[in-house]
Amino acid sequence: MRPWEWACLALITLAAAALRLVHIGRVSPDPFYDAAVRSMTASFHNFFFGAFEPGGSVSIDKPPVDLWLQVASVKLLGFSSTTLKLPEALAGTASVPLLFATVRRLWTPAAGLAAAAAMAVLPIEVITARSDTMDAVMMMLLLAALAMLVRASETGAMRWLIAAAVALGIAFDVKLLETVVALPGLALFAYLGLPGSRRRRALQLSVAGAAYVVVALSWLTATLLVPASQRPWAIGSTNGSAWNAAFVFNGTDRLGAKNAEPAGSEFLPGHSYPVATQEERDHIPITPPSPTRLLARYGPLSGQRLGLEVLLGLLLGIPALAWGVMRDSGERDGEPPGLRRRMRRATAAGLTLWTLSGIVLFSHMIRLHPRYVEGFTPPVAAMLGIGLVWAAAPVGRLRAAVLFIGLAAAVYYGELLLYGTPGIWLVALAGALAALALAGAARARRLAGSLSTAATAGAVVAGLVAILAIPAKADITAIEDAVTDAGYVGGLPASELNPLSAYLRAHQGSARYEVAAESATSIGALIVRDDRPILVLTTYNAQVFTSVARLRRLIAAGEVRYAFLNSYCGTTLASTNPACSAPAKWIRAHGRNVSRQAGLPHDKTLYLLPGAAQ
Repeated sequence: MRPWEWACLALITLAAAALRLVHIGRVSPDPFYDAAVRSMTASFHNFFFGAFEPGGSVSIDKPPVDLWLQVASVKLLGFSSTTLKLPEALAGTASVPLLFATVRRLWTPAAGLAAAAAMAVLPIEVITARSDTMDAVMMMLLLAALAMLVRASETGAMRWLIAAAVALGIAFDVKLLETVVALPGLALFAYLGLPGSRRRRALQLSVAGAAYVVVALSWLTATLLVPASQRPWAIGSTNGSAWNAAFVFNGTDRLGAKNAEPAGSEFLPGHSYPVATQEERDHIPITPPSPTRLLARYGPLSGQRLGLEVLLGLLLGIPALAWGVMRDSGERDGEPPGLRRRMRRATAAGLTLWTLSGIVLFSHMIRLHPRYVEGFTPPVAAMLGIGLVWAAAPVGRLRAAVLFIGLAAAVYYGELLLYGTPGIWLVALAGALAALALAGAARARRLAGSLSTAATAGAVVAGLVAILAIPAKADITAIEDAVTDAGYVGGLPASELNPLSAYLRAHQGSARYEVAAESATSIGALIVRDDRPILVLTTYNAQVFTSVARLRRLIAAGEVRYAFLNSYCGTTLASTNPACSAPAKWIRAHGRNVSRQAGLPHDKTLYLLPGAAQ
């Protein structure tokens, strides 16, 4: 790499780090996964299984590979909101130079820098990397797999292909079927990019596929080596199995919308949502499935945060990649015969399929959270960077036309996304006009070669300003507003958490369990605060985990004294409401309400269990 490449990459990476790390401690935590991290520090059993509560009775609904990184972070640096998010923020930052290195080998150094800049400010990636979720680490592993496939295509070495398969397998262990969106594109890239006959490449991919399956299923298989009586119940499963949670709860049920969105979180067509402020627009639910879902003006997955870069990645990237296959397949000095043709063909097919797979899946997926789209952010940024650099080159009318169309789309669509606030849009407009002017100047025959090169570089930089000004503004707003995509499952307001914790600590006695909780997903914040075993009464969809008979035995043995029931049994969906479960009803009928004595803001939430001394 030349000095200017190092300098530019350093600046882009520093900007990416700042966007992901500044004020990260202000971002709301995810009580569900944070409770698991707290519990996993208690024992190796809890660490291996991803136990949700310190007693190790239930576990999270996914493999805990990502949480292992968070456990290491809090062990080294202390348990805090910042240290919990640090692995995600660092993974998101590391993806920027990794994408540069990959695109540099696939195309040019300038394209690599442009792609890195696009990834650095991509708002959905910034928000996800600042949130306490697993998706940024998963995305970095997918990108690492692509980088290894590039090396495998260049060298023909089987070790790089196997390494890519291992990275994909680990990515599966981080976020399960979300990673599958990358598999068709990466497999096609490998098949077209590897040297050798079709039969040889198919055999190599078969071996790599076997390695992928072994690694992807390694943790799930390892859980079966432990007797069922010693395995935590996987939250979300119907039979306690981590396999069921992985492939049914987090797989077919989500694709088929069996696990519906919580009440109040679904988009209501025709409903008038407030849009006066950025915060109000962010709280509008994701629009229903449609071909234009990723281009929505409002909501947590609006065009500001993803759709703008997706649109421009397609408009600029597809012509560039197609031209690379048809016109730019000649060999360079020192390259093995056929390498450039193979790499351009693999790049065009692999990145395009990966991007289109993401667009199709996430445009039509019933239950969608913004963080899921991390599964295809790398090819979006790569196509945008490649396309912009290609279109700005002073060669041919086609490139000039593509550059004009791409920048015009950025300015027009960007204006629609700003809701009447023209300041940043004027920056984008100025960048577009400057890019077109510099690109035109670079084509002027009277300019010397060095001046033409400088004008072309200026066109690329100005084009990035035009394209990334609005996403960068969205990043700044997200940082100022401490936007998160982690959810708040298991969260409790301070007015409830503080008195609850204080009262239970003061009246705990010798009981093993701090409290009996009606639902595993309602008590995360208390686990994070007190780090005490919790007796879980029901798991997902109110499936009874602790029967009334077992609860009575534990009470008689002095194992548990209090129960926290923070929801109410209504007339609708009673079968999936934990407040309507048999143990919750029994407690309300026989327990003693001590909510007022505990200072809780809501009555009939904390009960002294029958037979337990106060």
